Amino acid sequence: MATRTHFETDVLVIGGGTAGTMAALTAAEHGANVLLLEKAHVRHSGALAMGMDGVNNAVIPGKATPEDYVAEITRANDGVVDQSTVYQTARRGFAMVRRLEKYGVKFEKDEYGEYAVRRVHRSGSYVLPMPEGKDIKKVLYRVLRQKHMRERITIENRVMPVRVLTAGGRAVGAAGFNTRTGEFVTVSASAVILATGPCGRLGLPASGYLYGTYENPTNAGDGYAMAYHAGAELSGIECFQINPLIKDYNGPACAYVANPFGGYQVNAAGDRFVDCDYWSGQMMAEVSREISSARGPIYLKLTHLPEETLGALENILHTTERPTRGTFHATRGHDYRTHDVEMHISEIGLCGGHSASGVRVDENGATTVPGLYAAGDLACVPHNYMIGAFVYGDLAGAHASASLRPLVPLPEDQIAAAHSLIYRPLSNPDGPPQQQVEYKLRRFVNDYVAPPKTTAKLEIALETFARMSGEIAGMGARTPHELMRCAEVTFIRDCAEMAARASLVRTESRWGLYHDRTDHPGRDDVAWLAHLDLRKTPDGEMEFVKRPVAPYVVPVPEFSVPEFAAEVLGTHTAFSGHTPPDAVTSAAPARTHSSPRVLEVVAMAEEQPSLAALSPYLTDPDAEVRTTAIAVLTESAPDDFGPALVKALHDIDARVRAAAAAGLRELVEVLPPSSTLDTGLRSALSVSDADVRSVALDVLRALRLGDPELFATSAADPAVAVRLEAIRGLVSLDAASALATAAADASREVRVAVAAGLGTIGDPRSTGTVAALAADPDPLVRAAALTAAADLGTGGDLPQLAFAALTDPAWQVRRGAATALGALAEPSEPLLGALEDEHPNVRRAAVQALGKWARSPEVAARLGARRTDSDADVRAYTRMALDG
Repeated sequence: MATRTHFETDVLVIGGGTAGTMAALTAAEHGANVLLLEKAHVRHSGALAMGMDGVNNAVIPGKATPEDYVAEITRANDGVVDQSTVYQTARRGFAMVRRLEKYGVKFEKDEYGEYAVRRVHRSGSYVLPMPEGKDIKKVLYRVLRQKHMRERITIENRVMPVRVLTAGGRAVGAAGFNTRTGEFVTVSASAVILATGPCGRLGLPASGYLYGTYENPTNAGDGYAMAYHAGAELSGIECFQINPLIKDYNGPACAYVANPFGGYQVNAAGDRFVDCDYWSGQMMAEVSREISSARGPIYLKLTHLPEETLGALENILHTTERPTRGTFHATRGHDYRTHDVEMHISEIGLCGGHSASGVRVDENGATTVPGLYAAGDLACVPHNYMIGAFVYGDLAGAHASASLRPLVPLPEDQIAAAHSLIYRPLSNPDGPPQQQVEYKLRRFVNDYVAPPKTTAKLEIALETFARMSGEIAGMGARTPHELMRCAEVTFIRDCAEMAARASLVRTESRWGLYHDRTDHPGRDDVAWLAHLDLRKTPDGEMEFVKRPVAPYVVPVPEFSVPEFAAEVLGTHTAFSGHTPPDAVTSAAPARTHSSPRVLEVVAMAEEQPSLAALSPYLTDPDAEVRTTAIAVLTESAPDDFGPALVKALHDIDARVRAAAAAGLRELVEVLPPSSTLDTGLRSALSVSDADVRSVALDVLRALRLGDPELFATSAADPAVAVRLEAIRGLVSLDAASALATAAADASREVRVAVAAGLGTIGDPRSTGTVAALAADPDPLVRAAALTAAADLGTGGDLPQLAFAALTDPAWQVRRGAATALGALAEPSEPLLGALEDEHPNVRRAAVQALGKWARSPEVAARLGARRTDSDADVRAYTRMALDG
């Protein structure tokens, strides 16, 4: 066996993405020595590599309750859920949001500094946008590299574990290799935390591109295979992940971003069609059916939105998570102003965090193997998303560091098997290349495992996977990078076989499209309101266990959970083994650069430089060096970074000013207010660059350093973006009278903001101004004013204006009028008449406005006619009004 590099640590974290980063930080905070292994580079790895545009499941006090959230996830998962694990995310998610804010992650807030939680689906308000979400991984890496963390956390980038090592039934370490040098690596650890993400490379995308997946394509199911071979139980593997996405593009349609801005999903006839009230496999079944029907294709409708809204959407969607999205649309000659976005469904995958297929864990992230933990999308905590990944990384890190044991000798037989798995392709360099074998494997997944599922197709899949074992073992490789890809194919095959076998064992249909068995149609709660777990036996066979759903923490009347003892359903053929070859190593070529000063300052980011160390670069004659220094300053955030960023707002180069402005917006939550900062920001209001003036106002408002006079003065700024920030500042101070002076602004966008702001403040003395805006020449201003009237109270001329507005040619105005009339003491005939409006958004607003009078026989009768409306939203809100 080749010489190996060996590490020893208290807590080994495998995977440096969302959950892994948090696990390492928490374990270190609890006094453990941590080794963090990442097959890429922690600074830009995992699902957060390109940022995140928002939180899907923020349970913010006053906006939602943990109990409501747990009940909704239980319904979304058709009752098969361990509520104790979901409850952890529900209870701890808000504290995690606050912790991330202290690190410098920015979440959207309103003018008063309250979290701007949005409603996307009809049930629950949990979506919290992240305006600077593209920088979240940079923020986390900055915390990892702080001096007190570096003393406890060792990061080994480009190291890919392939097996968790066990001794005496306990996890004791891992074996892997360096993906750049080929060096073999072993680790002894008291505890191991798997945080390797989902299996995103299971099915083949419609494009046929191996790495054109919905999920981050580096997530090849590594942790699923490692957990299985270590003896841990996996649960819900038959419950696939399938998502809506942009057709022909490997990215989400981003309804979570677009819907709160007024976007929505429609069929080819322009009708909303999703009846499901929450994100689930049932919703995906409705999407799939609509695409396949005569009403398809389906679209994300955006063309009806005003220019300023579309610009805001583009600023989010084209910079965060999938920055190539704008290029994709542009190459087709499409634009949100002229073309709605055609949607389709993704390939299948396994994911605990977005579906329910993962490693079984308890409320601390512990698996069924002592000393082994799982967190993030790998763990079976249904619909846990990003915040849940952080929460379970934190829980696993805390529990692992509190349960340390002395290190034990590593099992040499398992090390030899891992060595064989890694290096076998080097003994056959001319064997089939990984790309060819992987394509074939995943095409079979599409053909025989993807829903709709049948016994015949799933059995063909298993036969095919067995036949391919020889091809996989015969893959050839010449470089460490190719070895990594070959190892990933073995993980994908493991996951494919688990998915097929689990799908065969659960003889019912559940979770909508995720587990659609056409030969076993219908949900069978008597036999299958239960978890289906799988595990590897000591004899190497795959064993299935039917486990009861634990008693609910939060009652959900729709489900009656049966009580029974866990039942072993039988064993099935496991995966083939591997034989060891001779090891060969290969060094990666060195990269060369041409800008020494830029490289010097970039290198400083790893050492958390002080402001004094960065100062020469911040004043360098080369603007590229200054820009890079600002980026490093933002990433490291040393003491007194705020005034340094403010000073850079005066730089003569626009790139430097833009970098400083972006840094201030990103770090505003950790920016300590001071008189120096106040003076500098006020001085920046005289800079000719409108973006600088805009960010100065934004930060002054966020830090509560501004005053009504300052914001009122800026409300006359020549730039619309600056005036909008001034309006936000006035709203934050409840300065209604000063705000009203901007009601005659030349910009429609500003007048809309004024109307909305007056509604937010809710001062009845603003009624006259709102009434004037309700008669504005622009329909969007009229709509905003009428919507604000619902918050102000319909005094003065507002009721008459609202009645008249129900005949306005613009549907947005009619919708606002219906909303305003909902604030009256009694239902009116014009509002009841709006239930028949030609535009579905007006009908929906009328249904929502009339909901509080749904017990009235006349109102109930008129609402009842909308149960069969052509629009799914109208039908759903009618059902909620009459039945809720």
